Amino acid sequence: MIYLIFTLGLVLDYFTKIWAIAVLKGQADIEVIEGFFTFSYLENRGAAFGIFQGRVLILAMVTIVVMGLLFFHYLREKNPSKLFIFSHGLILTGAFGNLIDRLRYGFVVDFISWHWKEAYYFPTFNMADIFVTIGTGLLIIYIFKEVD
Repeated sequence: MIYLIFTLGLVLDYFTKIWAIAVLKGQADIEVIEGFFTFSYLENRGAAFGIFQGRVLILAMVTIVVMGLLFFHYLREKNPSKLFIFSHGLILTGAFGNLIDRLRYGFVVDFISWHWKEAYYFPTFNMADIFVTIGTGLLIIYIFKEVD
């Protein structure tokens, strides 16, 4: 199951980023829901929320180490639950999707922008970021369930 999650997630991440490059790069933003949701091309040369700008090699190395540790954790689990598998699959998929971008382009392609009119803009993100965020949330739920 983890390999299916990984494969489908990578395909979705890859093609949405290819779409963003082809359609959004150098063009005006596409407003999907006025004052709330926009597709907007951004080359993120840092990590989440723009930290570590220009540190591609360091970010790539940290990503590889964390992915290795997470995969090792997955392999050590004798009878993994669906929640455990799904959380690890999503995190690994998102991390790998953004790693591919960093190594290929020197930046991560972000294109999803949530905002409240012109007053507040959440940092622009991509599908890989969504996978990591959901996977991390599910992993936290899994950990709390195991503690009980």
